[in-house]
Amino acid sequence: MTRHHFTPSDPVTALVDADYNLLSFLSRFSLPLGFGNKTIRELCAEQGISADAFLLVVNFALSGTVDRGQLARVTPDEIASFLRASHDYYLSYRFPHIRANLLAAFDPAHADINPIILNYFDRYIRRVEAHFRHEEEEVFPYIAALSGGHLDPDFDIARFATSHDHDVEDSLEEMKNIILRYYTTGIPYRMYDVLIDIFNTEDDLTLHTRIEEELLVPKTAELEAELKNSAK
Repeated sequence: MTRHHFTPSDPVTALVDADYNLLSFLSRFSLPLGFGNKTIRELCAEQGISADAFLLVVNFALSGTVDRGQLARVTPDEIASFLRASHDYYLSYRFPHIRANLLAAFDPAHADINPIILNYFDRYIRRVEAHFRHEEEEVFPYIAALSGGHLDPDFDIARFATSHDHDVEDSLEEMKNIILRYYTTGIPYRMYDVLIDIFNTEDDLTLHTRIEEELLVPKTAELEAELKNSAK
């Protein structure tokens, strides 16, 4: 993990040089390929994206620490927008990609266990979908209402934080163990690829949760406090 702190004047290519995993962050911020020698500021401005919001997430992903200065310049809606795009990324691309590779990696000799593994993965996806649906239907609309100056007395972000489900990050542990310990196959490279994808996705979902808890929740709580004080 690099400790380099990126600024708006850094070239976009430097991000990829620092950690190629940031390519998925570029896609989730809808920043297109073909950025040439553009700086982060230039590319974000062209696409109508907040450079502060982009750098807040990117620097957090790289260092694991929150840039308080950038956090102060970002709205909860901007963070929620990235998280919403991440939900679509997982459900529309990442999970279907893993599932297709899993089907291709199955060895016909394991006709008994293959359906069990696939069913386990499908049940996991449904759990993640339910987790995301709660955020899409309750948390994000609440944040949008707050940004419009409307405070809901029956909901607060602290309740979301205390009940936040962490199971989406580690619920694939049993499935990984079955494959690692007991799944023999004549074409192991395919199943190794699946396992790499699963491990990477778990890491990404852990980061996703940390963005919610360490970036989104504090900014939302801050906005709640402002609205409560102004209503006094």
